Amino acid sequence: MLLLLLSACFLGFITLFILFLKYVDADLTLYYYDYLDDVSDRLRNKVIWITGASSGLGEYLAYELAKHGNKLILSGTNKERLESVKAKCSEIGLPEDDILVLPFNMTDYDVHEECIKKVLQKFGKLDILVNNAGRSQRANFEDIDISVDKELFDINVFATLNLTRKVLPHFLENKSGHFVVTSSCVGKMGAASSASYTASKHALHGYFETLRTEMSDKNIDVTILCPGPVFSRFLENAFTGAPRQKFGKPTLSTDRRMPTERCGRLMAVAMAHKVDEAWICIQPCLIFFYLAQYTPTFFRKIIIGKLYTAERAEKFREGRW
Repeated sequence: MLLLLLSACFLGFITLFILFLKYVDADLTLYYYDYLDDVSDRLRNKVIWITGASSGLGEYLAYELAKHGNKLILSGTNKERLESVKAKCSEIGLPEDDILVLPFNMTDYDVHEECIKKVLQKFGKLDILVNNAGRSQRANFEDIDISVDKELFDINVFATLNLTRKVLPHFLENKSGHFVVTSSCVGKMGAASSASYTASKHALHGYFETLRTEMSDKNIDVTILCPGPVFSRFLENAFTGAPRQKFGKPTLSTDRRMPTERCGRLMAVAMAHKVDEAWICIQPCLIFFYLAQYTPTFFRKIIIGKLYTAERAEKFREGRW
């Protein structure tokens, strides 16, 4: 009888594990919240500012939020693209008057306060700031010029920090607020061929986890989003190791990546439930998250140490494993 019980438990575990590998595309907490399907109830009428909203994750997050009756501020450097995103949000059903297109360059720190004033003049308040702007990179560690490290950190880290610090007094005055930051799976585990980008995402975790701790008694929340490979134009403008050089390669339809629409949906779910940290990716990236988090020595010594090759790493990063 005991043997039968153990066998049944083992088979049940194997079945659940197979289902996890096949169907689950987020950490289990986020996957459960997505099942609840209550984003509209939690986010309706919230004023949400998205940086990096002209393409990729920011664009599709805007489309998802447009379904839930939010007021949106769309920021980026390409005004024409932002207007296109606004038009699509209106087609989805969000009134044009509930959308503010606010183009600016994140690294122009001097305009941050003026942009915040425009947001408050338009909507009277700000509930959620989504720090989504950033650029990726493809280059080996030894090939990266130090100027590239500095420029990438300026875009991915310091610009985000400056805007966050300018918004924080408004949140403190209102005794409420929510910072959302788009990190990456490489913010949790080092990835080959993008040392500067990986380091910038680790830096965001350090800064925003500290901010979360400091704001824990002030009703100000922090959500860190960690998406894996998705279909976007992110790689086209990615840095390399040389100054002023772009990687320039598009993602291919044959790649194994998460659809951008699905990632935008899960980002919205994480925001709605004020998840501290959200893992958003398909396999095998998701299982790597769990191994790196809960069995770090095994992951680094066995999975990375024994199975790593430059060719495998490149295929994984490009979604072609």
